[in-house]
Amino acid sequence: MTYVVTEACIKCKYMDCVEVCPVDCFYEGENMLVIHPDECIDCGVCEPECPPEAIIPDSDAAADDWLELNKEYSEAWPNINRKGESPADADVHRGEADKYKKYFSDKPGAGS
Repeated sequence: MTYVVTEACIKCKYMDCVEVCPVDCFYEGENMLVIHPDECIDCGVCEPECPPEAIIPDSDAAADDWLELNKEYSEAWPNINRKGESPADADVHRGEADKYKKYFSDKPGAGS
């Protein structure tokens, strides 16, 4: 089992999860994070740290669409191992529906 980041992270990117990850398996895009599935050790400490509840185990049926996206972009975006600044309007977008269609960016983030 591995964990995946889902649509709820888009435009929120709080990064609390990065602080607790013991293996630094998070990668930063312009407006979301992803987890590299081959680096994740399935410890689960990141899941409860995510304010918008964007992290789920790959055993969850909702993870199916996100596992490939996490794998693809974790190989393209920079690794992040420290919490950075969340977007100023993160709270505005928390809980918003259809964020992937509206806002997803395949551009890399700044990294840390």
